[in-house]
Amino acid sequence: MADELSWTWTSGRPGMALPTATPSTTSGWVLPRPRILVCAYACHPTRGSEEAVGWNWVQAMASFCEVTVITAGFHRDAIEAYLRTASAPWASHVTFIYPPSRPWHYRPTPSWCRIEGSLLKPLMNHAYRSWLRSAARIAARLVAGQHYDLTHQLTYVGFRFPGGLWRLAPPFVWGPIGGMEDTPWRLFGALGPVGMLYFGGRNVMNQLHRWLLRAPRQAAVRAGPGLIAATSGIAGALQRCYGCPSTIVSEVTSPPRVSAISLRGPDEPLRLAWSGAHIPRKALPLLLRALAGLAADLDWRLDIYGSGPRTAAWQRQVARLGLVASRCTWHGKVRRSEAISGLRRAHLFVITSLQDLTSTVLLEAMSQGLPVLCPDHCGFPDVVTAAAGICLPIDRPATFVGALRAALRQLAADEPERRRLAAGALARAGQYDLPAKIEALQYVYTRVLAIPDSQCTPNGIPGETGVPVTPIR
Repeated sequence: MADELSWTWTSGRPGMALPTATPSTTSGWVLPRPRILVCAYACHPTRGSEEAVGWNWVQAMASFCEVTVITAGFHRDAIEAYLRTASAPWASHVTFIYPPSRPWHYRPTPSWCRIEGSLLKPLMNHAYRSWLRSAARIAARLVAGQHYDLTHQLTYVGFRFPGGLWRLAPPFVWGPIGGMEDTPWRLFGALGPVGMLYFGGRNVMNQLHRWLLRAPRQAAVRAGPGLIAATSGIAGALQRCYGCPSTIVSEVTSPPRVSAISLRGPDEPLRLAWSGAHIPRKALPLLLRALAGLAADLDWRLDIYGSGPRTAAWQRQVARLGLVASRCTWHGKVRRSEAISGLRRAHLFVITSLQDLTSTVLLEAMSQGLPVLCPDHCGFPDVVTAAAGICLPIDRPATFVGALRAALRQLAADEPERRRLAAGALARAGQYDLPAKIEALQYVYTRVLAIPDSQCTPNGIPGETGVPVTPIR
């Protein structure tokens, strides 16, 4: 029970106690700042993926709330380093609490990451639940000792893990929720033997967990108007499985946008970028196969970001497909800022994921003015409109490879069209930036707190510019 008795905390205002409510006028919110207790295991100021999801949502919350965040202890050094130098006003409205680390708690070490990507993943799930129980005990003590207007279960976003905040007295928000959709069986041929075995097992467990796990169903009902789905597909699954409507708010947030798109010169190669973990579901070989079928006189370059257990096999596949190895640059896993900087040199961004939510790298690329070529499934069609990229049919792997090859040929030969899509991608990214996330949260929190419209400013929380419950098309 030591977790209940001792923990460490970091405030954006060094030396000060947990924050007290003060009025906020951010984005039209003129009421006193709500006091929010958040559980966000993944929350890091410089990393991407789910750690960026947690950090960006906390930043949005702290723009108009007083926020206490329970997060993993191994983020502490990075968070404290950020807060020591942070000049953003929101940083003074957030406090981080770190449950004591235990040997049996999950953390993304190389060993745990190997377990996470294997058939032993239930061990990782058990270790993560152990951390959530520690966080829930701390949360219970915090709620018993002081007032919170609501609680919010944030990350990890997987539906299997609603945490323990929903059992406490304050109104409860849960989301963005993901993980409820299966990997389509028709795409299993692109996963390889290990991937087929892993994702086949995941599909079976997903179906069982959607219908049999009690805690997610109870938490979804408890959240009521505070239920947030990351994509339209997840919203449909929450309605079908739990009978619960939800507000759709993408889990990802666009980083700051560039002021102008990159231009491709008449003799310049078509520069492509791909980014992600090198694991079966990310399916980089689909892009490699599409490139192998292009005419020899179409000059292209491919920048590949990320690393993982499939790196060596994918590098060998480049040779087997007869691709010129010097056209492919393997950057490995780099800092998020370095990856975003690299994207600025590209002309197109390609996503090949067979199972995902919306993907942090999608909006990173769009924010740098890159048109996106992606499958027409997961959360990608919610974000990538016809003005910002091309969503390609993926009823089968071969269909997607053919459509991707045709799209590459088209945009390599039509620079005006590529520039039109680039400008559209840049504009579309603006609809997922931090102010948009703040507005979305204000919309959800207003409903949860049952704040009358008469107490909101004319632009409305939700009001005329409120975030809709379906994705902006």
